[in-house]
Amino acid sequence: MEQSRSSARDLAIRSATGLVLGLAILGGIYLGNPYWFALCLVICMVSLGEFYRMISRKGHVSRVVGFGAGVSSLFAAVYSNDPAVMLPLMAAAPILVLFVEVARKHILGESHGITSSGGTAAGILYIVLPWSFMVVLRDHMWGSYLLVALFACTWSCDVFAYLVGSRWGNTLLCPAVSPRKTVEGFLGGLAGSLLCGGALAYYWGMSPLPIIIIALFCGTFGQVGDLAESLLKREADIKDSGDIIPGHGGMLDRFDSILVNSVLVFIVFGVLW
Repeated sequence: MEQSRSSARDLAIRSATGLVLGLAILGGIYLGNPYWFALCLVICMVSLGEFYRMISRKGHVSRVVGFGAGVSSLFAAVYSNDPAVMLPLMAAAPILVLFVEVARKHILGESHGITSSGGTAAGILYIVLPWSFMVVLRDHMWGSYLLVALFACTWSCDVFAYLVGSRWGNTLLCPAVSPRKTVEGFLGGLAGSLLCGGALAYYWGMSPLPIIIIALFCGTFGQVGDLAESLLKREADIKDSGDIIPGHGGMLDRFDSILVNSVLVFIVFGVLW
């Protein structure tokens, strides 16, 4: 009885915080920049901090350079409306770290050039670049539709994967990485994402093809992105990336799938379409 009450309480907390976070995201998309940019900046920097904490459990990382390059890159992306302006900053970050490690070796007789430069650059590529894409996408001619579909389909995938997996899940999907994810849950998540995409296209009265493409991304690659973050946590020997969101863990735990999905959506609709 006590366990069921605890589970119900945990579910209520998770649902409440998820609702607040979802409303904040939708509100930011509706208001647009600079409000959307400010929200993305906060989420991005918190996620970057969580990523660097994981990396630091295995090796050295330069947080000062990483955060500096991350903030500068996001500002450059939003004010130029072109993520390509981030490339010099992204290239400069690991080089600057190596310069610092040269000085460290000269003065202290030790260095962490490989892990520090690689880990710092990985955080920018894995965390900052996808969020910069979402900032730029908001000013796209279909920006608000693309972003709402991106988040709504990802969330629907998460919900359906959990519901189907917890009820009918028997076949483990990737037990070496995540022992509780199942093939049935994966298929349920894909179905949920497609249903959400179809409902949005119908509600908006628009051609379903663009939204269904986003739904396919969110229902497939987004779930792989969730596994990818689980792999990082397993290697870092931690359960959650952080504890900033009650019932969900860290910011990176909540937006791991979004990182992958945003890159794919930007490639298709920001570059190719």
